[in-house]
Amino acid sequence: MFKHGRYSGFLRPISYGIDLLIINILAHEFLFDELNFFIFVVFISFSWVILSLGSQFYEVYRYTREVHILSLVLKQFVLFLLIVYAFSGFFNEYELPPIAVLKYALSVFLFISLFKFSIYYLLQKYRTEFGGNYRKTVIFGSNKKTLALEKFFKQKQEYGYAHQKTFDVRKISDAEFQQCFRFILDNGVDEIYCSISELSNNQINDIIDFADNNLKILKFLPDNKEIYSKKLKYEYYDYIPILSMRNISLEEPINQLIKRSFDVFFSSIVIVFVLSWLTPIIAFLIKLESRGPVFFKQARNGFNYKEFDCYKFRSMTPNKSANLHQATRDDQRITKVGKFIRKTSIDELPQFFNVLFGDMSVVGPRPHMVSHANMYAKRIDKFMVRHFVKPGITGLAQISGYRGEVESDKDIIGRVRYDIFYIENWSILLDLKIIFRTFLNIVKGEEKAY
Repeated sequence: MFKHGRYSGFLRPISYGIDLLIINILAHEFLFDELNFFIFVVFISFSWVILSLGSQFYEVYRYTREVHILSLVLKQFVLFLLIVYAFSGFFNEYELPPIAVLKYALSVFLFISLFKFSIYYLLQKYRTEFGGNYRKTVIFGSNKKTLALEKFFKQKQEYGYAHQKTFDVRKISDAEFQQCFRFILDNGVDEIYCSISELSNNQINDIIDFADNNLKILKFLPDNKEIYSKKLKYEYYDYIPILSMRNISLEEPINQLIKRSFDVFFSSIVIVFVLSWLTPIIAFLIKLESRGPVFFKQARNGFNYKEFDCYKFRSMTPNKSANLHQATRDDQRITKVGKFIRKTSIDELPQFFNVLFGDMSVVGPRPHMVSHANMYAKRIDKFMVRHFVKPGITGLAQISGYRGEVESDKDIIGRVRYDIFYIENWSILLDLKIIFRTFLNIVKGEEKAY
């Protein structure tokens, strides 16, 4: 699930777990005799997670400075201390001594600070000594800012950047400019940095399109030139300001954890309480009408454009063109049972196993069969952006009128537009809204559900 060189996807959930373990073990040592331990564990664990999200306590990156980490620790300490005192005030029947609460809070943050800084420095040591956890970079533009950034990449090895090349775009022709993209692909570059002041609008558009269509992270060194009306993420590498062109919420490990937890919970509910009894009924009806397997398996492109097997209840008679041609209105391949389960979307239910296995999400861009994905990737601009996240059983495009058969390029362009909006504006509330709207659409019936 995590891209090359990105270990934070594992480290942050682990850090949450270890910090919560420290908090509760020390509570047992300092306060257990004075209170109901179970009530405290639930209260303080929930409060810690909420505080961490609000204070961005775990938003520590490879370029984050120690002083910023220290400020996060101090801010979290003050908030945590207030929460513990609030608990002792609310549950005053436990008569917690204020000095015991203070000792507990100080001990918690001594251990958590040691752990936090240890991980920070161990990762830096690992990058310096073993060259691991790195990202390959290139820079477009040659000026004081880009030279300072190149120097940062080369001298600050502990941050884990392997700089490949800086392109002086003022000295290269249009043909040579296109060759820069070939260099990026051939050398497996992960991130592209651009000085906006040295690039023309056409060049900026070319770089944006290239990055989107090849799953490369694109960032800009800002100046006074106006960029597109997008949500820009503002960061600092040492003292160098950096702008990210596309801010993908689901790249944040805590958001990945929230979405994955929801996916596992929701898919488990559907599998246990719906598919467990519905599958034998559907299987019997499918077998009764036509020969062939109950389930239909089709290769589709998912996260990072990797192929996976997508499962459905079989709704067609077995045919050789199933992996080449989408179902159309009044398609002769569709069986009578198939027409019913497609109209009610029952045929899609086995994909909850894909969700449980981790190939899909409940909500996300709908995956396309491999032959169609390859065609659209070449023909439809920004089609590849959909693969920055896991595909979904349902999605924003599907509830917005872009479900089912792609009858013209207008359909796929509209689908891509809604998918990109979803990727850039994801929230768990948006997922719940899409699921609710999907259910309503199924109940009301949809024109393109065939």
